[in-house]
Amino acid sequence: MSKNELNFKVIGCAMRVHSALGPGLLENAYEACLCYELKGIGLKVTQQMSLPLMYKEVKLDVGYRIDLLVEDQLILEIKAVENIKDVHLAQMLTYLKIAKCTNGLILNFNVVSMKDGIKRVINSIPTSKSQVF
Repeated sequence: MSKNELNFKVIGCAMRVHSALGPGLLENAYEACLCYELKGIGLKVTQQMSLPLMYKEVKLDVGYRIDLLVEDQLILEIKAVENIKDVHLAQMLTYLKIAKCTNGLILNFNVVSMKDGIKRVINSIPTSKSQVF
């Protein structure tokens, strides 16, 4: 499945969750419901995956966690905030870099319309195959 097809499916599921729940809940509620929806359409989803940092030859567990990893290629960061800020983009770029992944979505459910809460983030720096997944 192409990255665009996967993004389309994930965004569709996020919109279904948002339509059902609306804004105002905690991030973990949206995360759990989105995980349920994604698995319901047959996608492989890993929730709250630890993301170790490789420093030289040492693997360090420094507390990074991916909210949802879909099909071992798309990182989802779930938010319930007033606005997506630069710090959220920096966080996603860090996750993408550490995971050697190119595709991420920040999904902010604290919006009136879900289309206003979607931010695609691309790590365009070529990397070798991920050592995390």
